[in-house]
Amino acid sequence: MIIRSKAPLRLGLAGGGTDIANYYNRYGGYVLNATVDMYAYCTIEPNETGKVEFIAADINKKEEYDAGEKLPFSPSLPLHTCIYNRIVSDFVKKPLSFKMTTYSDAPAGSGLGSSSTMVVAIIKAFEEWLNLPLGEYDIAALAYQIEREDASLAGGKQDQYAATFGGFNFMEFYENERVIVNPLRLKRWIRNEIEASLVLYYTGVSRESANIIKEQIQHTQKGDNKNIESMHEMKNQSLLMKEALLKGDFKGFSNCLLNGWLAKRNVAASISNSFLDELYQYALSHGAESAKISGAGGGGFMMIYCNPCNRISLIRALKEKDGMVLTPSFTERGTQAWTIYNN
Repeated sequence: MIIRSKAPLRLGLAGGGTDIANYYNRYGGYVLNATVDMYAYCTIEPNETGKVEFIAADINKKEEYDAGEKLPFSPSLPLHTCIYNRIVSDFVKKPLSFKMTTYSDAPAGSGLGSSSTMVVAIIKAFEEWLNLPLGEYDIAALAYQIEREDASLAGGKQDQYAATFGGFNFMEFYENERVIVNPLRLKRWIRNEIEASLVLYYTGVSRESANIIKEQIQHTQKGDNKNIESMHEMKNQSLLMKEALLKGDFKGFSNCLLNGWLAKRNVAASISNSFLDELYQYALSHGAESAKISGAGGGGFMMIYCNPCNRISLIRALKEKDGMVLTPSFTERGTQAWTIYNN
């Protein structure tokens, strides 16, 4: 028997950062995101070896342990061990023996929520294998708890819910861990137009999102008025973008993308830099209408919006830079798992 799963990566369209606990607990957070056809994958092969083997193929890391009720924390693969420990302690109450292989279509630090998406994919594989009583909200909440509490990695909350639910979603975050995921029922022609207008450019610069988010948290805790007002503006832009998307107001969508990025740059000094500013201007001078960094900032993927008629010339210009150009498609489904029974 082999269990496989996958979970889609996401584009943070607006409001990213207002899903940080110290902000949404006080003010409430709004985030608009959409999943794309890039995934985190997990395969579990149960066995009777009495061993737990983790293979992170994309980052060329491997760990092996004696199966037990609790594995030691691994600095190399912290999320893998933390997920195992939570699954055993909360559900099965006994050691598990298996080989797990994981990999992602996007590098860590890409700004597409790759780490959180991987956590969701792994949990989904365990749910399929062990028939765990987990619904969509349960999987996302558990993924958040493991990453933020068990592994002590700073970050927001949108990625886990995006990977679990899939599609275009307007998410609301409130105190007492209350989350509402509102799927947007976009007309097909609206979705097609946005898809035809977007270009992803990987800057080649991976960054530790946790460090950027820690700086953002410090500003908010200190009551930095500029920081908080910028967060309020990002939250407002997510509302405006939701309306623009539902109405097919593409100029409005582009304006929200731009205004959200301008507000986000004021949240923490490390969100932008001279390299990203120059790249942004380069994109605008070659046919882009607006752009923003997806995720916490500092590097990763730049999401660029343009007239579809200018897309090819923009892509051609971007390929002259040292980076990778992608034109992903949106996906409607969230995390999925399936079982292969050997003959």
